[in-house]
Amino acid sequence: MAFARLSAVIAFAFATVQVAKGSLIKRITCPSGQVTANKACCALFPIVDRIQKDLFDGGECGEEAHSALRLAFHDAIGFSINGTGGGADGSILAFNKTENAFRKIDDITDRQFPVFLETGLSAGDFVHLAAAVGTGNCPGAPRLRFFFGRPPPKAAAPDLTVPEPTDSVTAILSRFADAGFAPHEAVALLSSHTIAAADEVDPTIPGTPFDSDSQVFLEVLLKGKLFPGNGSQPGEVLSPLAGEMRLQSDFVISQDSRTACLWQNMINNQTRMTRQFKRAMHKMQLLGQGTLTDCSDVIPVPKPFAGPIKYPASFSQADVQQACVQSAFPSLATVAGPAPTVAPV
Repeated sequence: MAFARLSAVIAFAFATVQVAKGSLIKRITCPSGQVTANKACCALFPIVDRIQKDLFDGGECGEEAHSALRLAFHDAIGFSINGTGGGADGSILAFNKTENAFRKIDDITDRQFPVFLETGLSAGDFVHLAAAVGTGNCPGAPRLRFFFGRPPPKAAAPDLTVPEPTDSVTAILSRFADAGFAPHEAVALLSSHTIAAADEVDPTIPGTPFDSDSQVFLEVLLKGKLFPGNGSQPGEVLSPLAGEMRLQSDFVISQDSRTACLWQNMINNQTRMTRQFKRAMHKMQLLGQGTLTDCSDVIPVPKPFAGPIKYPASFSQADVQQACVQSAFPSLATVAGPAPTVAPV
């Protein structure tokens, strides 16, 4: 009986704390019917609907969603802790003629610019809202946070701030460090390659994915067999699967002693991958910015990842080029059937 009374007291106390916690969070019902924690965010719900309709074909995880995430990274990484670059300010869109001269993403800015003009947002808010919304359309992705209220950008970002596929690991880690990111955060940001594709490394095969199904950290480690397009191009190495591109930069990071275990630890650990990617992207979208309003609740909730990670058909642990010697490689099953061909996005 004493135990029962104690349990009742604990349950009551827990419920009281939950009610107290809930009472501290004020929720606002917007004119559109959606609920948010901040009234200022109400203006974003119809804009999210417009972005989904006009940019993402009604909410698809397609080429435009991949491109939106890429654009946000290219925009924010134009920053240095030493005081240059505006960071996540949308300069890549507002000053697209200047930045496209050295970033070669005019196909993305050309698609986004008319939609951006429709929204009335600052360029920085649009770029990073579109990236979060597009990522939210992709199953298995984290629900990225979004902060609202960036002023218009003042100038284009400097050249040579985006790491290239041909760069060494030292050069890549140095560039990330100059923007304020540690090696584990740099690797976490490469989780974006699970929903990304290559357009420029081999222009003959635009939209070539970097993995088959949210398992870039596994497939980059598999022995390469072929090039997906017009032979070897600068910035790519042999890919294990037909229709898939393996970036040279991804492969060397997976093999380097400074990053190999960080890379391997992402395999078959969706929780780790999404958590670390979400944190790193949150940090990235605040680079160079002042006080902003948290409007994360306007971002769509992604569908869960079907999982688990498996070797593509015809592959096994014998095909792994393991570089992390500190920990065992995860035990994975293999998909049945013949080796797949990865479809373009």
